[in-house]
Amino acid sequence: MTCRATSVWAWICVAIGIAALAGCGLESDQIVLRLAETHPRDYPTTEANYEFARLVEERSGGRIRIEVYHSAQLGEEREVIEQVQFGAIDLTRVSISPLSSFVPKLDALQMPFLYEGAEPMWAVLRSNIGREMLETLEQADFVGLNYYDSGARSFYNTRGEFRHPDDMAGLQIRVQESRLMMDLVQALGAVATPMPFGEVYSALQTGVIDGAENNWPSYYSTSHYEVAPYFSVNEHSRVPEVTIMSRLAMDRLAEEDQQLIRQAAWDAMDYQIERWKAFEAEAEQRIRDAGNTITEREAIDVDAFRERVQPLYDRLPEDQRNLVERIRDRAASLPADAS
Repeated sequence: MTCRATSVWAWICVAIGIAALAGCGLESDQIVLRLAETHPRDYPTTEANYEFARLVEERSGGRIRIEVYHSAQLGEEREVIEQVQFGAIDLTRVSISPLSSFVPKLDALQMPFLYEGAEPMWAVLRSNIGREMLETLEQADFVGLNYYDSGARSFYNTRGEFRHPDDMAGLQIRVQESRLMMDLVQALGAVATPMPFGEVYSALQTGVIDGAENNWPSYYSTSHYEVAPYFSVNEHSRVPEVTIMSRLAMDRLAEEDQQLIRQAAWDAMDYQIERWKAFEAEAEQRIRDAGNTITEREAIDVDAFRERVQPLYDRLPEDQRNLVERIRDRAASLPADAS
């Protein structure tokens, strides 16, 4: 599709969105907002979307209602982000990887081997650093509302165990539509293949790609473990999810309603984190019970992986290098047993 065609489609979406809001907003006091979600109904992020919606409806006395469209009913992540940017969709939950194409500074939060565990990451995201990063989304006409956990990402494939980067040489590895994730896989000697999430299963099954990278729950819930039986627990990155709202949609709301939505989204984080922990543990156990070949982190040459990706840090813009140092300092301030 040409840029002109994309632009025309975007403005058509805007018109549809505005018309829909006008239709339900001018004739009654109720405000209805649409939230797009890629994952299925029982996935932790989707459940947290519903909790967020529940809090908003409860705290507004039923005056504001958020409708959650899960299972990519409104489109895959990239196209949904674009529609949120233009106001055709009000909200979405999305990984910061594809979102970094719109706000490159987000790459600092998802650099490889940046965190040693979940607690250091959450110490950063709940700090002023995390709040500042949400504010940077406004430059792209988004309103950042909260963060969700998505665990540690590791590689899985159809060929064999990944113990060293050399084991990945020349293999086709699916990545999210993110420059950083493409550079990461290429730095490890593999061929980065951007692809919508919904196409990965068939691509693995038919040999179009040799592997992918994701967390335990996604590996399990998509049944990727059935067609790519080798899982290497290298935990190369922790990429948080973020709930974003259209700047256009937010600006149409009264100030008190804006604050209500912001607080409800932030309050939904703890719910998602707890649901994630339980789901992650269950998914990992089910995969181990299925007999998949799991290469434990202790059997992986993590230092070799770190060395291969160091050039990604070296070529960061100065502002992002400074931000990475702030992130490391904040993460390192935790007690030794916190991570």
